[in-house]
Amino acid sequence: MSGYAVLAEALEKQYGEDTRALDGFDLAVRKGTVHGLLGPNGAGKTTAVRVLTTLLRLDGGRAEVAGVDVARHPRRVRSRIGLTGQYAAVDKLLTGRQNLEMFGRLFHLGGRRARLRAAELLERFDLTEAADKGAGEYSGGMRRRLDLAASMIMAPDVLFLDEPTTGLDPRGRGEVWDAVRALVAGGTTVLLTTQYLDEADRLASRITVLDQGRAIADDTPDGLKRRVGGDRIEVVVAEPSDLPAAVKAVARVADAGTEPETATTPTATTTDEWGCRVHAAVSGDRVAALTEVARTLQEERVAVEDIGLRRPSLDEVFLRLTGHRTERMESEGEAV
Repeated sequence: MSGYAVLAEALEKQYGEDTRALDGFDLAVRKGTVHGLLGPNGAGKTTAVRVLTTLLRLDGGRAEVAGVDVARHPRRVRSRIGLTGQYAAVDKLLTGRQNLEMFGRLFHLGGRRARLRAAELLERFDLTEAADKGAGEYSGGMRRRLDLAASMIMAPDVLFLDEPTTGLDPRGRGEVWDAVRALVAGGTTVLLTTQYLDEADRLASRITVLDQGRAIADDTPDGLKRRVGGDRIEVVVAEPSDLPAAVKAVARVADAGTEPETATTPTATTTDEWGCRVHAAVSGDRVAALTEVARTLQEERVAVEDIGLRRPSLDEVFLRLTGHRTERMESEGEAV
C-alpha cells in the first residue's frame, strides 16, 4: 500500500436512476510515476477524477489519495493534491509573476512566502525571462506551463492533469511534456487523462483503459500493444491496381495462419490519408522479411509510397479494447 499514491476499489457513482458513471472502478497508481487514464467519451474519466479530487461524493467503494481516505478526510486530501483542468486558469491581465503570487496569497502563504514560491516556480518551469510580461502575451505552451506552476504552489504529492495539451501546437505540447517529466523527476505523482494517445505513450509508465465505468485494461504501454499483436509489415502502394501484387508479396513473409489485411480508407492509425495499404503480422527475422517484400515489389515494378515495420499503436489498442475511436480520432476522420 505504501508504494501507491492513488488507490481506488470498486468505485460507484450514479447520476439519477439510469446513468451509472462508475460501476466498480479500480485504480492503482504508483508513487512518482505518470499514470494515464484513457477511455471514450462518457466512459467515466472525468467522474473518476472528480471523485478522487473530492469534487464529487462516492456512492460506493473506497479511495485513498496520498494515503488519505477521500470520503472520510476530503480536506486533508485537498491539501495534498493539485488539479489542472483542460484550459489554463491564469489571468491574462496579470504578469506571470503576479499570477503565481496571487495563487500563493489564496493559499495563505503571506506576501513574502508567496513571492519566494513564485520565483522558485518561475525558474522551475523556465518562465523567469517572461515573468514580468502579461500572461496574455504568452504562447499557449507558456500559459499551460504557468498553469502547471500555479497547481504546484503547495508542492502537492499528487497532480491530476485533465487533457493538459488540448489545443496546443506541437511545440507547446513538447513544452508541457518536458514540464510534466520534470515534476515526476522531483517526486510528484501525475494522473493524466488525455485524448492524445501518443501523449500517454510518451509520458505514462502505466495506463488504465476505462469504459462504461469499469477498468477494462491496466498495463504498461508496451504490454497493451502486445495484446493487439506483434510487429507488422505495412506497404502503401500508389495505385489501387497494384494492391493485388502487394498482397501477394506480403503474404509470402506473413506469419503462418495469417492473411494480409488491406485498407483503402483511413485506418485507426492513419486518419489523415486515403491510400491503398496492405499489412500482416511477421515474426522471426523481420528485417529479412521486409527486404524480401521490397525486392519483390521492385521486381514487379510496383510504385510504393511507403513500406516499413510497424508496431501496434495505442490508437489500435484503444480501438480494439473499446470498439471506439477517441474524440480526436473521430474529429480527424470527419475532417478527411
